[in-house]
Amino acid sequence: MRRPPHRRPGGLPLRALLGLAAALAAFAGCLPRESAVEAGNREQVLHRGIGHDLADLDPHLATQAGDYDVLSALCEGLVAEDPVDLHPVPGVAERWDVSADQLTYTFFLRPGARWSNGDPVTAQDFIASWRRMLTPTLGADNANLLYLIQGAEGFHQGLAGFDQVGLAAPDAHTLRVTLEHPAPFFLSLLNHPAWFPVHLPTLRRYGSATQRGNPWAQPGRFVGNGPFTLTQWRLGQEIVVAKSATYWDAARVRLNGIHFHAIDSSDAEERAFRAGQLHLTAALPPDKIASYRRDAPQLLRIDPLLATYFYRLNVTRPFLNDPRVRRALALAVDRDALVTKLLRGGQQPAHAFTPPGTAGYTPRAALPTDFAEARRLLAAAGFPGGQGLPPFELLFNSSETHRVIAEAIQEMWRRELGVEVRLVNQELKSTLEARRAGNFQILRSVWNGDYVDPASFLELWRTDSGNNYTGWSSPVYDGLLFAAARTTDPAARAALFQQAEALLLEAAPLIPLYHYTHVFLCQPSVRGWPPTLLDHHPYKHVWLE
Repeated sequence: MRRPPHRRPGGLPLRALLGLAAALAAFAGCLPRESAVEAGNREQVLHRGIGHDLADLDPHLATQAGDYDVLSALCEGLVAEDPVDLHPVPGVAERWDVSADQLTYTFFLRPGARWSNGDPVTAQDFIASWRRMLTPTLGADNANLLYLIQGAEGFHQGLAGFDQVGLAAPDAHTLRVTLEHPAPFFLSLLNHPAWFPVHLPTLRRYGSATQRGNPWAQPGRFVGNGPFTLTQWRLGQEIVVAKSATYWDAARVRLNGIHFHAIDSSDAEERAFRAGQLHLTAALPPDKIASYRRDAPQLLRIDPLLATYFYRLNVTRPFLNDPRVRRALALAVDRDALVTKLLRGGQQPAHAFTPPGTAGYTPRAALPTDFAEARRLLAAAGFPGGQGLPPFELLFNSSETHRVIAEAIQEMWRRELGVEVRLVNQELKSTLEARRAGNFQILRSVWNGDYVDPASFLELWRTDSGNNYTGWSSPVYDGLLFAAARTTDPAARAALFQQAEALLLEAAPLIPLYHYTHVFLCQPSVRGWPPTLLDHHPYKHVWLE
């Protein structure tokens, strides 16, 4: 006799329930899975593309503009930035006083400022961090940014002791900084990673505090004082940070986390954005701009950006040690064609290094496109039609856009000058190592302003600049910048900058190509991300809808 189907009290037969469960599971499997962006919107977790991975998470060794994108989540300086116009606002320092002569700044630190391990952030932490930055054995490329502090240059060059540096901490929450000369941009400059504090006990625990390669900047070890803490770093893939419970302004932070996605290819990054894996891209391939303008303008952002794309020329190398050859190469570039035919993102042709209108300054000297003069200079140097010149090597880091630009210039120089160029492509880390060692002839480069002032661009080419890398040096140029830094009259200061930039362009240790815009993709759910000239976006003012 057949048994009656087993039934749950008041329910369906067990066999029917199992079948229904299987059907529901199969149906759920057919539903589209929640994307990273959708999950991020729900959980307040931002997914941001950063292009190339960081070489290091040590703020004192940061040299790339993209380094700030991550480090500003993990670290905070004395001052922070307003999210709309980036004017200085209180950070670790809740207030500050400035002396009448504009030379002495007294910062009053928040008693509630904490490191991510709970230790208090003190004035002594800043002094010790800046001493580390200036210690020659660290080899920090941006150490010269701290030369603004009285006596810092002498200490960095081994000419004076640290007791001669204009820093003092009357107590744990008071920091006094004395400058070499008035600098109206000083407070804004404090947002550069070179000025961020580091937790010295952690550095000493894992190795020397003043040497490169220190293994402290890793998940589980990194101690920061910013709004987020480091939780994961998969090299070449992703850096993950989570909201910090010890940050003094944690109540204002709305994001619970940020995933920084390292995607070398801008094409791959754009595909990840379309697949719902990114809220923001670092860039957008030029050949995709028109389609987004037409089909999805709400996703396309073209923001102003204070930056210049250029080529460095190693003046210590044969042939490039002749300014006539360098200037011929600089004149034989059709910059208008680059921005209108290749880039198509509102960029401006760069005929000088400093972007026009930087804090009211626009260079008068220029490197025009002049093929005839370029040919004349090359002939005067003894190489008519390029005869006698061996092929030059043009080194650039991996990027579809860098390659397209390099190929265009390669063709311009071949067609107009008879100069042959070999294109050499390396990963970013290798390119940075070659730059630091001077192991290049021509090198693709970019310079983002650290603050809105022509000095941020022109100081790069001083003899003692850790970011020069070309081997070019001019005592006259150095003297003009020295005088400009100590000139308070705006017109007289601008005149000195004009003279310096004219000298720089005549010597041509660089070839400016174009002034940037930031062309990228942004999901509509991202809030608190207005255009800013330095492309800084304080994360504690960002949220997702």
